[in-house]
Amino acid sequence: MFYHYNSIFILVTEKTGGLFDFDGTLPVIGLQFIFFMFILNFILYNPLLDTIDERNIYIKKSLDEATNVLTNANQLNVKYENKASKARKAAKLDLLTYQNLYKDILEEKMKSSQIFTDEFLNETTANFEINKDEILGSFDKEIDSLTSQIMNKILT
Repeated sequence: MFYHYNSIFILVTEKTGGLFDFDGTLPVIGLQFIFFMFILNFILYNPLLDTIDERNIYIKKSLDEATNVLTNANQLNVKYENKASKARKAAKLDLLTYQNLYKDILEEKMKSSQIFTDEFLNETTANFEINKDEILGSFDKEIDSLTSQIMNKILT
């Protein structure tokens, strides 16, 4: 039992370093920290950094390709917009040309129709005048014959 009290006594009287104890374990822990830092650097961090670098290179390459594609697309868009604009202008010009052409053709047909109508009207009017005189002449004869018949009937 005395031994038991003696060990407690030794523990109680043992010298402590206070908050930090700078004995032989501090350099060992420092060396362990440095050793693990190098191991982690070679095993974990370098491959991770290599992967991140490869990923950044891939992203940069993809962005460059996307920029080139976008630039080409914009150039093609401008090119085709210019062609479309020229085609629209040409179509408008063709439309105006054809409208004027059809207008001229329509006016020409209207003039020829008007001339035909005027000639037909003049001819019909002339025929009517000729026939009118003949018809009036035949009416005069019939009126004279009817008048003489009526006179004969009245007198008889």
